Amino acid sequence: MYSIRQGHLFSLQDLLPTERYTAIFEGINIMPLLKITSKKTSAGAPQSLNYSAMIYAMLARILEGVPTIALLVRRLKQDVLFRLDCGFSFSDRVPSESSFSRLIRKIKTSNVLAEINDQLLSQAMEEGFIDGSHIAIDATHIEARDQAPQKDEVEEEPAVKEPKKRGRKKKEDYEAWKKEQEEIQNNLPIFEQKIEKQLDYTFGELQKEMPNAPRWGIKKNSENKNLFWYGYKLHLAVETKSQYILGHLLSSGNMNDAKAAIPLLKGIAERFPILNITKVMADAGYDYKPIYEQIYRMKADGIIAYNKRNEAPPIGVDKYFAPTCVREYSYRYDSYDKKYETLKYTRPKECKDCPLAHDTLCQRSMKIKKTVDLRRYPAPARGSKSWKELYKERTSVERVNAYLKEYFQLNNIRYRSGELAKVHVDLLCLLFNASKLAVDRINTKLSVKAA
Repeated sequence: MYSIRQGHLFSLQDLLPTERYTAIFEGINIMPLLKITSKKTSAGAPQSLNYSAMIYAMLARILEGVPTIALLVRRLKQDVLFRLDCGFSFSDRVPSESSFSRLIRKIKTSNVLAEINDQLLSQAMEEGFIDGSHIAIDATHIEARDQAPQKDEVEEEPAVKEPKKRGRKKKEDYEAWKKEQEEIQNNLPIFEQKIEKQLDYTFGELQKEMPNAPRWGIKKNSENKNLFWYGYKLHLAVETKSQYILGHLLSSGNMNDAKAAIPLLKGIAERFPILNITKVMADAGYDYKPIYEQIYRMKADGIIAYNKRNEAPPIGVDKYFAPTCVREYSYRYDSYDKKYETLKYTRPKECKDCPLAHDTLCQRSMKIKKTVDLRRYPAPARGSKSWKELYKERTSVERVNAYLKEYFQLNNIRYRSGELAKVHVDLLCLLFNASKLAVDRINTKLSVKAA
């Protein structure tokens, strides 16, 4: 008697619901990643790994909060629905930890994740989800999983030192010493030089030279106490309205926040020339003249909190650098003339009944060119209501930092080198933007149906 096996009308893969991440994965074009992982020639044994499913599994690992690759492999073996959601078929074998490790190292040698992220952002701009007029910049610390290395023992200096010459150097000695100091400064890496040196470099050169090895970092917390960590810093440039991440850079933990501002701004200007950036918001840690100069070159205004830095109190102006009258009443900010780049201030209210109101010492209005000092005279003027409203938009980048740490495993970097840590950061920033795009598309469809 023959045994006849009856076929199924539907396969198990068709019957099981496997569309949990479809809306997010639709916005990510993984073809550039498949090009670097596929075989270069048709000769030899065929590929035994499903690389597209592996890429989706790495993204799903961040969404599901799976901390390690080992637990990801176990989840793929035990959870059939999760395996199908990632794109694996029943005939595909589950990749091992070493297979995922080799895939990550292949991605490390290319800039393909940044290209995919730029494509996704360009698509969001075409669909009208990104305005791009207002940008906020900030940095957040990330702890490395590895323990900090022990400090090298410093050799003891000899007990007898040559006494330093007292007094001022001679003119010949001073000129030689000055040239020597300039040569030392010019031979330093870009990010160890002064910030104004970055204005002469392109974004590609700055990105290539940025240090990303884990180092000890220090900053003040909300209680004004020093906070130490060993690891990295993530620098973000976020569109304030939609909260898309337009630019991100990973650096060593000991690098100053302000030294990443110019590379971030140059990167956005080079990659997205269609954006009409008008305002750039940042906290007092970014209050440096070269940063204002870079923002001015982009035809925008810097809304940055002022940092006094032991400066002498200004004369003839108030704490917001608005001019004052003879009786030291502050002029009121009125408007900004974009054509002539001037800020207009009008007479204070207190001057209405002043006996000097019609004197030459008291002017009815005053105009100040913002190019006199880009740092002191942004548009709108410091202290004005419009300036304060714009500065409140800076909280959008802090919100994105919290999202990345809470829901996208930013605090879960488990790699020993900065290059591999950068792959992890690039993946989660790409996934964050893809999630934003999926939510915006869904909300648009719901609004159309409701209309």
